[in-house]
Amino acid sequence: MVANIGVAASQVFYDSLLPHIAAPEELDRVSTSGFALGFLGGGVLLLVNLAWILSPGTFGLPDTVAAIKLSFVSVAVWWLVFSIPLFRRVPEPPRAPAEPGQEGRGLLQVAFSRLGRTLRELRVYRHAFLFLVAFLIYNDAIGTIIRMASIYGTEMGLDMKFLIGALLVVQFVGIPFSFLFGYIATRIGAKRAIFITLAVYLVISVFGYFMDTKLEFFIMAGLVGTVQGGSQALSRSLFTTMVPKHKSSEFFAFFSVFEKFAGILGPLVFALMIRATGSSRGAILSLIAFFLVGGALLAMVDVDKGQRAARAAEGRALQGA
Repeated sequence: MVANIGVAASQVFYDSLLPHIAAPEELDRVSTSGFALGFLGGGVLLLVNLAWILSPGTFGLPDTVAAIKLSFVSVAVWWLVFSIPLFRRVPEPPRAPAEPGQEGRGLLQVAFSRLGRTLRELRVYRHAFLFLVAFLIYNDAIGTIIRMASIYGTEMGLDMKFLIGALLVVQFVGIPFSFLFGYIATRIGAKRAIFITLAVYLVISVFGYFMDTKLEFFIMAGLVGTVQGGSQALSRSLFTTMVPKHKSSEFFAFFSVFEKFAGILGPLVFALMIRATGSSRGAILSLIAFFLVGGALLAMVDVDKGQRAARAAEGRALQGA
């Protein structure tokens, strides 16, 4: 629980830095590059940990349990070391000045007060909010595929080592394709590029229904790798363009909440479908509805209007300062 609180909070602040470190024309490229390098870092460490677990004696470890424990420690060290450049080199955006009536109030009081006001102001950023709803729905399906893949693989009789190998495929395939979707977004726009990723996920859902062999499971893992980074990175950068910079942390708190719902609704529907059909195959097909509904809502998002509302709010904030 503590670990999840920590990673969720850190992700809010990490994402909210994006508009402060990248120019508007760079947002898609910087966001997708971040995901690509995240795949690289996570993949390399996972590969090392897998080697320890599969052959602990080769690395002077007494047994598999010791290898697993050392893997946890390595994650902590890895995270700490690669956080140092962020803490030392990335400039901190200026803090918003205290508002009238908030002097002397506690930090949490002020934070929740501002968050509540932003929630009430969402009607001003209606296209950003509509995007959040679309993201909630299609990301539910994406999150379900990521979380339920191991269950589906276990039903097929695949062992844990094979499933970890498939996860490595996702990680390393995701590196070049995340960069690729950053380039695609600069040519056709982030919204259209997201539609491409959703179309591929529809193919993945149908392919998963007919999948029977280990080779097909690896092919599906490769397909997921082609779009997992692009879909999430471009969702982040597109949302960034429709929120005012001075409220980026507050808005990305909402973004994070909507993102975390991917661990609730999608898996719930997946479990209900398994109970109704007795198999994960029908459950995978049910995800098609999430992609279609989420895509339809995304089509209704007017990005230009959303961006104009955000820039107008920034202008008002500057005038007030």
